[in-house]
Amino acid sequence: MADAGLPRAAHIKTRSIERTLLPLIKQISSLVATRGEAAAGGAAVQRVGAAVCCAVERFVAVGETIADDNPDVRHSMVLACKEARAAGRAIERVCAGADGTGAGMVAAARALLASVTRVLLLADMVVVRQLLLAKDKVARSLDRLESVTNFAEFVRAFTEFGGGMVELARLTAERRADLRDERRRAQVAAARNVLERSTLMLLTSSKTCMRHPGSASARENRDTVFCQMRRAMDLIHYVVRDGLPGHEEHSQEAAQWESGTALGALRGLSTQVRAARARGGADSGRRRALAATLRALVERTHDFTDSAYTSHEHRQRILALAERIAYELERLVAVAVTLEEQGGSGAALESACAGATSAATELEKALVVAARDQARDLAPLAEEARKLASDLAHIGNQRQKIASSCGERESERLHSIASRLHEQLDHIIEVCKLLRHIAMSETLQVSAKFAEINLRIYGPQVVTAARTLAAHPSSAAARENLDVFVDMWAWLLSDSARLAKELLDLTEERPDKQQYSSLPRPGKHGTTSKPLKAVKLDTEEQAKIAKSGLEMKMMSSEMDAETEKWQGADENNDIVKRAKNMSSMAFAMYQFTKGEGRLNTTQDLFTQAEYFAEEANRLYKIVRQFSYQVPAGTVKKELLEHLDKVPTYVQQLQFTVKEPTVGRAATFSKVDNVIQETKHLMNVISKVVTTCFDCANKYKLDFTGLSAAAGRGAARDEEAAGGGGGDAKPGGSSSDTTM
Repeated sequence: MADAGLPRAAHIKTRSIERTLLPLIKQISSLVATRGEAAAGGAAVQRVGAAVCCAVERFVAVGETIADDNPDVRHSMVLACKEARAAGRAIERVCAGADGTGAGMVAAARALLASVTRVLLLADMVVVRQLLLAKDKVARSLDRLESVTNFAEFVRAFTEFGGGMVELARLTAERRADLRDERRRAQVAAARNVLERSTLMLLTSSKTCMRHPGSASARENRDTVFCQMRRAMDLIHYVVRDGLPGHEEHSQEAAQWESGTALGALRGLSTQVRAARARGGADSGRRRALAATLRALVERTHDFTDSAYTSHEHRQRILALAERIAYELERLVAVAVTLEEQGGSGAALESACAGATSAATELEKALVVAARDQARDLAPLAEEARKLASDLAHIGNQRQKIASSCGERESERLHSIASRLHEQLDHIIEVCKLLRHIAMSETLQVSAKFAEINLRIYGPQVVTAARTLAAHPSSAAARENLDVFVDMWAWLLSDSARLAKELLDLTEERPDKQQYSSLPRPGKHGTTSKPLKAVKLDTEEQAKIAKSGLEMKMMSSEMDAETEKWQGADENNDIVKRAKNMSSMAFAMYQFTKGEGRLNTTQDLFTQAEYFAEEANRLYKIVRQFSYQVPAGTVKKELLEHLDKVPTYVQQLQFTVKEPTVGRAATFSKVDNVIQETKHLMNVISKVVTTCFDCANKYKLDFTGLSAAAGRGAARDEEAAGGGGGDAKPGGSSSDTTM
């Protein structure tokens, strides 16, 4: 870290640090912008300087508490806190006009940001250390499980292992949500999936191994599960240490987890060519970089050309384009050398760059077409492989019933099914490998890589588990073990099929005319005469609303944190139930902004927003009933102030959802507006729930029967209004706001 100056983005790996720094950066930036007024000691600037100093003092107090609790970072933390405190006081003196010029303000601001960043990074190191300790505890539990010799000892060790896994799952979930880097988040998610899915296999394979200690196949099952779980924990270890001092990404350890793609090499090559065009040439260093990128690209295209499942036509096309791009780059380098040595016009360079860019574009299209061609086969392949695994399980059942004279025939059938299963497995792995090369997001790249790894490691273990059962047909432990491995096989096939479908959808070329023809047409009185046809957002549109979606996800997390405070409350707490429902809906809408989750189209999003508004209406009525129990005072006043805003936001969201749209741009604008209105409603609901919790704690209030009471109240309101409806309305209006 630099001792002074603004914090570099490369050092900031987590969103929590980023969120903490952004308000401070904004405030300090405004101070720097008004440094002339600061030098004159303006009253407003003095107040801001004093507020910054107070905030730094509170921040430093937290840092010093962390230092007291963690001896390993105590010395560094104390020094960083001391620097932050001094920088905060310097800001206050400059704002008071007692310490000079605008230059003094800039220097003080840079020192404050640098010291605060150091404190945050040290605090993050403490979090990382806690996660690594939890990981090490699980690793020790795994070692103990592997060495036990009797079932009673195994049960005790597995119980200890389970407790450690729960803690590790919690910490890794928090870390994954906090990481800024998409690839790192995807890697943690992949490791968590392996650990979660492998736990049951660890139990059944260990039981089978203890029941049949002489069985080599049972031991192979168990050892494979142990190996894969340790590999997943190694990945977690690598990700959480990334960016810490001494553990930079260029270390040799990175080679185990990071691997480039053909698409990445092609786009890197295109970027280098554009840079050469912009600079009017390429020096020796850039020429070497071009050659290295070309070597990497050619090596990665071998996965396409060496695959036994790539058609002859696709193979020849890829080889021809690879030769063409090599020729175009050789021509580009020759032109660059000539320009460097002899000078001349840039027309030759422009032509060489255009040729290289065109070749790269053509090769990218050819690779995508080849991968798509194989991806279409994956769904039927997965279905056939699933049936073969079911046949293996069926053979195990038959072995328990047939006479020994038929055993040889069943063994031959087992061998035949195993051979076909291995063939299907090889084909599916090849498809996953090619899908990784054309994946356009880092999340999909990591998903494809780990689908390939898990299939390669766990796929053959289904046959191994079947052989154990074939050798011990009356063993309940072996029967259960095979069932669990078949379930894992089904999960892996489903993951692969889902991945193929996503990449087929993302790489499908859709003419603009088709896109617009699927959008709603105007109907009578500005409404649509037919239901909206479902459309999906493209990658660019998802990126535009990603920030709003992330903000809503943060509000969803805050809501979850609030409802967690109510865990000791009665199970019939209707406020918590409604709040959790709304949090779940908001999270689904956040996933939509990333192209993930169960909401696939814009119509799905609008329907979800409709339900969200209805749920907010129900929560409004329940909290209104709850408010009658709260004694008069400032807390009740605060509750009602927040609660009275709910109907307005409900109506705004409902009006936005009902608004008709024509054209893709208008539909995207509506999506953005729906996300924004949902975010506003979620924000006020979060405040309502928080205030309800404060009231309940302060006055020991009862939550039971709120829904029933709210229903009776709504019925009375409806009767009094002459059947006008009893939903929440701004300003006491009787119009129905639910859809």
